[in-house]
Amino acid sequence: MTRVRGVTGGLAPVDLAGWPRTEEAALAEQRRLRPLVEPHGAAPAPGSLVAGVDVAYDDERNTVAAAAVLLDLATLEVVEQATAVGPVAFPYLPGLLAFRELPAVVDALAGLRQRPDLVVCDGYGLAHPRRLGLASHLGVLTGLRTLGVAKTPFTFTHQDPAAERGRWTPLLDQETGEEVGRAVRTRVGVKPVFVSVGHRIGLSEAVACVLALTPRYRLPETTRQADSLCRRTLAAS
Repeated sequence: MTRVRGVTGGLAPVDLAGWPRTEEAALAEQRRLRPLVEPHGAAPAPGSLVAGVDVAYDDERNTVAAAAVLLDLATLEVVEQATAVGPVAFPYLPGLLAFRELPAVVDALAGLRQRPDLVVCDGYGLAHPRRLGLASHLGVLTGLRTLGVAKTPFTFTHQDPAAERGRWTPLLDQETGEEVGRAVRTRVGVKPVFVSVGHRIGLSEAVACVLALTPRYRLPETTRQADSLCRRTLAAS
């Protein structure tokens, strides 16, 4: 994995020597980390720095590229960006995607000179079968405030929210009835996104942040910028 030296943002790259390599080890790690998730907390203040993270894969080369793009929450202008490229750290297994993506994501975040007040992940947080999706895992691993914005509801159910921007409905675990996130309409008449708490933020606060990040498009500007950068980085690697 590409390493970033002299980090001033306060994050260190993942130590791959101790990274889980088997399904059994990954499941045990999820069980260990799940109680450490803090599903409450304030939204970042106006003018805060919000990072978006995303990854792209080249399966033929077993390579992953990650991008971290830092935006000003007030203007949504890009302040800084960083990338990391390296080998895929874990096989694809449903519910264990974080173990495949996090080493590269943390390396990219470690390349930022400024520490983000919030990280927006393209994926899930507590909306996960074991309540430890990528956003929650990243938050516990780094101590950063995180949330997840997914394009699909995964294994959970919801009613379609009303057509107006800002309307939402609960994303529910069918077996327990627990609200694990919200289906949020970010554009009038366009299908919703699925917001869940990652770490150190409440669900209502997470939804408010996502709406602040989607003034023009369905997906948050953080996700759009990070997706574009990681794809360009992979193509150039």
